[in-house]
Amino acid sequence: MLRTIGLMSGTSLDGVDAAWVETDGERIGRVGPSLTMPYDPSLRRDLRKLLDLAEALPADDPFLLDCQRRVTERHAEAVLKLGLEADLLGFHGQTILHRPVAGRPGEGRTWQIGDAALLARLTNIAVAHDFRSADVAAGGQGAPLVPVVHAVLAAELPKPLAILNLGGVGNVTWIGRDGRLVAFDTGPANGPLDDWARRSIGADYDRDGRLALAGQPCGAVLGRLLAHPYLAAPPPKSLDRLDFDRALRDAGAGDLSPADGAATLVAFCACAVAAAERHFPEPPLQWLVAGGGRRNPAVMRALAGALPEPVRPVEVAGWDGDALEAQAFGVLAARVAHGLPLTFPGTTGVAAPLTGGRMVTLQRA
Repeated sequence: MLRTIGLMSGTSLDGVDAAWVETDGERIGRVGPSLTMPYDPSLRRDLRKLLDLAEALPADDPFLLDCQRRVTERHAEAVLKLGLEADLLGFHGQTILHRPVAGRPGEGRTWQIGDAALLARLTNIAVAHDFRSADVAAGGQGAPLVPVVHAVLAAELPKPLAILNLGGVGNVTWIGRDGRLVAFDTGPANGPLDDWARRSIGADYDRDGRLALAGQPCGAVLGRLLAHPYLAAPPPKSLDRLDFDRALRDAGAGDLSPADGAATLVAFCACAVAAAERHFPEPPLQWLVAGGGRRNPAVMRALAGALPEPVRPVEVAGWDGDALEAQAFGVLAARVAHGLPLTFPGTTGVAAPLTGGRMVTLQRA
């Protein structure tokens, strides 16, 4: 087995999660410590700006390269602070653009910034990276990537089972009794909530869901949001963090009070998850929730009200909901190293199970 450190910086733009895991890509041995290394406010601000600019930027743009260097250095700091021996890093990078074109090889685009060679030099550890582009180039969605790891973790749990991750965007993995996987992005999650808190009350996020719990969802705005065609579209499907920005503006969310706006966005997140269940082959026995959204009482209450099955944090299964995504990229790194598939027809819509990722190895004296 390989000693890996998985690194994940999600679309919430809040920082880097790092987690140590021993794995061969098909099994998980020991699970070690994890940590979160926050981005500083200036980097978060610049990354938000980069999201708006990315579609038109050349790869050698000085502002982009500066952001890439800072992101990479922050990842290296996380690895060094973790301070554990490792054979391989799983470096997702920071997504700034995600535009897959389903079933049309060569037409989609996904872009995660991060300098894998620099990360290898700074940490003296080999790096697996670029996990998504092969799938997008083959006509897949390039997301979600974690379902194959969910299947490993959930091997002994009763099924069918739904595992929901609530980061900037929500994504779900449905696992059938026979091990079949269905996975896709459900809709906006923490991303719009964080943006709303920043604009309306000057906070990085709605701590403990207090703002949303003080408000009431606006039925008219919620109805317009729930009419978005993405929710009814069958999987495979995936989202860019900004895909719903125009819909949120057009729905009139900006006219609401801070509390009612937050409550409406929470309700939309939960209703989008409930809409996702229509695309499952059969209802799950329960929902296990990972990601930052599970720490928001308003979100968890809304999910419990929107879904007929029990909704629980992944900790009830003995998993670490804060480290899960980072651990997954440690497992995915091992799969890259061993040439194992990362994506599947049921997870990204790619025609057949597909390997992916690239390696930066170190020249040892």
